[in-house]
Amino acid sequence: MGTKPDAPHFPRRNRIISGLALGTVIVESLEDGGAMITATTSLDQNREVFAVPGSVFEKRSSGPHKLIREGQATLINSVEDIVDELQVKLRPILKRDRVQRPLPPLTLFEQTVHGLLGDDPMHIDAISDRARMSTPDTLVSLLSLEFKGLVKQLPGKMFLRM
Repeated sequence: MGTKPDAPHFPRRNRIISGLALGTVIVESLEDGGAMITATTSLDQNREVFAVPGSVFEKRSSGPHKLIREGQATLINSVEDIVDELQVKLRPILKRDRVQRPLPPLTLFEQTVHGLLGDDPMHIDAISDRARMSTPDTLVSLLSLEFKGLVKQLPGKMFLRM
């Protein structure tokens, strides 16, 4: 306390902060700016990185644009975008308070696929194998379950129950 800001300390401080957070939002930064260092440390710590797109004519938007372009950050327009993405990571915390809601009507195939899924992400190939269904049939059931709000697809064709 009482120590004046010292630029050489910022990367270490930001690494600690990003390690404590579930995600980091990058609003403006040059491609070699300090926020990009924080984004890199967040990715190194397996944390979510979010980026707000800006004007293509603004130099300070080049960092967020690079993160989005390279698939390192999720493009966000509002806080709801962040909540939707982090909902999966918050599930273990929120699970104890989750109220069981009745399932909508499901086909036999949807019931089979839904019954295989849990809180841990599962790859489409594993789901297909365990359900003894073809991959296309499994994907159709998963898409239908996703429309019904019962399943969430994650990157890499991973799925989990909502």
